[in-house]
Amino acid sequence: MLPDRRPEPGRTEQPAILLSGVTRVFGVAPALVRVDLRVERGETLLIRGPNGAGKSTLLRLMATAISPTYGGGSVLGFDIVRERGEIRRRTELLGHRTRLYEDLTALENLRFICSLYGLDAGIGPEALARVGLADVARERVGSFSQGMRQRVALARLIVRHAELQLLDEPYAGLDGGAKELVDELIRDASAEGRTVVLATHDPARGAGASRALFMDEGRLLPAAGAVGSR
Repeated sequence: MLPDRRPEPGRTEQPAILLSGVTRVFGVAPALVRVDLRVERGETLLIRGPNGAGKSTLLRLMATAISPTYGGGSVLGFDIVRERGEIRRRTELLGHRTRLYEDLTALENLRFICSLYGLDAGIGPEALARVGLADVARERVGSFSQGMRQRVALARLIVRHAELQLLDEPYAGLDGGAKELVDELIRDASAEGRTVVLATHDPARGAGASRALFMDEGRLLPAAGAVGSR
């Protein structure tokens, strides 16, 4: 059984994401420039843009992996600087790094996640079966190809069943079947009223999003600039 990830009472009236004037600088180079963004709960937001546009930085900031240099905001009603722990408990980031332990098996990785977040470890085999890894569930992740590791990361996404899903180029390294699975998981999250932010430069993906934006040189452009861009 999947975990119950209902929003915390008293915060449901606030948007899933609210950023105001967010700028992130690495050294002297700005990766994000005065980003203002509001994402409603239950929305599926698509962010398109070329590599290096700032999409990964933006999603990492939403996940509180990094903090803004200037500006601020909230995620799921929690401050992105002062309440990072609360955000992390309710958010799952699927990015370029799979964040798996190579010395553990695929199933052990999921069991660790379950123990970390107080989830039922019994959902691990079901999640691995859904991503097509049931036969290698007890093999070490260190022996897996990149595509197989991405599938384990998808299984972690299933296990977490997070209130907010941040998907950063989730199709990278996946075959056609696995890409369709990503789309299916996005549809499931939307149907269940969870919030999804999908960042990709793949023009063939993201058709099911409720809204689209375009990002370039650290800036978010109006929705009209996103549709059909690049």
